Amino acid sequence: MRIGPKRSLARGPARATPQRADRALDAGLQRIREQFHVPSGFPPAAALGAVQAAGRRPGPTHVDRTDRPFVTLDPAGSTDLDQAFALERAGADVVLHYAIADVGFFVDHGDAVDGEAWTRGVTVYLPAERARLYPATLSEGAASLLPDGPRPAVVFTVRVDEAGAARLDGVERALVRSHAKLAYETVRPADLPPELHDLARRVDAAEDARGAPRVEFPEQELVEVDGHWELRFDPRLPSEDVNAGLSLATNIAVADALLAARTGLFRVMAEPTEAAVRRLRQTARAFGLTWPATQSLAEFQRSLSTAEPRAAAFLLAVRRAGGGASYAPYRPDATPWHAAMAATYAHATAPLRRLADRYVVEAMLAIANGRAVPDEVTAAFADLPAAMAKGEQRANSVERAVIDLAEAVLLSERVGAVFDGVVVDEDQRGAVVQLVDPAVMARVAANSVEPGDPVRVKLVDVDPVARTIEFSRIG
Repeated sequence: MRIGPKRSLARGPARATPQRADRALDAGLQRIREQFHVPSGFPPAAALGAVQAAGRRPGPTHVDRTDRPFVTLDPAGSTDLDQAFALERAGADVVLHYAIADVGFFVDHGDAVDGEAWTRGVTVYLPAERARLYPATLSEGAASLLPDGPRPAVVFTVRVDEAGAARLDGVERALVRSHAKLAYETVRPADLPPELHDLARRVDAAEDARGAPRVEFPEQELVEVDGHWELRFDPRLPSEDVNAGLSLATNIAVADALLAARTGLFRVMAEPTEAAVRRLRQTARAFGLTWPATQSLAEFQRSLSTAEPRAAAFLLAVRRAGGGASYAPYRPDATPWHAAMAATYAHATAPLRRLADRYVVEAMLAIANGRAVPDEVTAAFADLPAAMAKGEQRANSVERAVIDLAEAVLLSERVGAVFDGVVVDEDQRGAVVQLVDPAVMARVAANSVEPGDPVRVKLVDVDPVARTIEFSRIG
């Protein structure tokens, strides 16, 4: 969920006057911070430790790679830049040099900054603000790969062959310089390395061969348009998908190397059940989407455009039906598997925002250079799943609460209105209905309905303080 800037977009049906919406949103966000204990600032010891660490300067352990033309590609307003990339060709292969923020250079295991990071797990995002995993002195300063001077980084060199298979070719601590801070919203093809299009094509081809969707879902976005707040599906930009492919190739290559070394921390996700797929087929029919009987869920997902509202709503239903991903340490009796990636998969490319990535990066520095993985890293792999689950649960709860708040605020003046929707799930508490326009999901008391059934619902009551919306079925 995002709070966006004012845009030149058509006025939608979910809206409220700016002054009233501003007051209700501000009050509601404060209640969310208090309810979910979202941290504000950092304890003095962690803040001071970050300031001291920011003064560290790379030494002989960092190889000078400032001659490589690294660039970053992120949302325009981002300053916590985890990744920078440079590309070149080596015969038939495309070689990705992926510079990842060297958080381990600034944060020592067991220090005050590290201890606070373990209590947080991840960065928590709220509209127009964030509860950072690390103090801004590091995450948006010394450790961020900003284009204002040389920065320490860990560079993963990944070779991608013509079929899209990614192989790790080296990991090193390095000094890098970002030549440009590119933005998803404004980047032009001429701004990007000429090899990037071919690399993206190869990554897509490898996903097709594995039968995997790229599970990058549309988000609900709260934007101010012509003096009104609107909640809508925010379609992903092509530049976002291309950038995600860089991380995907790297994380798969890292996971393969960890598995071969019989250690590591993996991102795992179970396959959707047969019952869940049957329900999704009904949902697709209700949305007017054609899903051939011979086509798998993964193939169907890849055929959809998130710019189309009904497809976007369906993809959100897929996310809810598939269950969540989690972390698992290496076990000799199991092969870790991520169903959405159709691969063994690890997280290594966002250490400024995810605690676990820092430890995976440190493990890979050891493995790739013939050293034993440090004992504290191996021990952390056993403890990280619980810490990450706690952090992700809070982040997800905050995100859901903000969406609920935005829905309630923006619908507060529409009590009595009638909407078309589709049932996407049901349980003992009733039916879950996805409205296509506006981008709202609500629970409705309804009998004799199945997932995929179209329904008409009337907005009966809205309580922005409780973040609740009440609908009744009328057809």
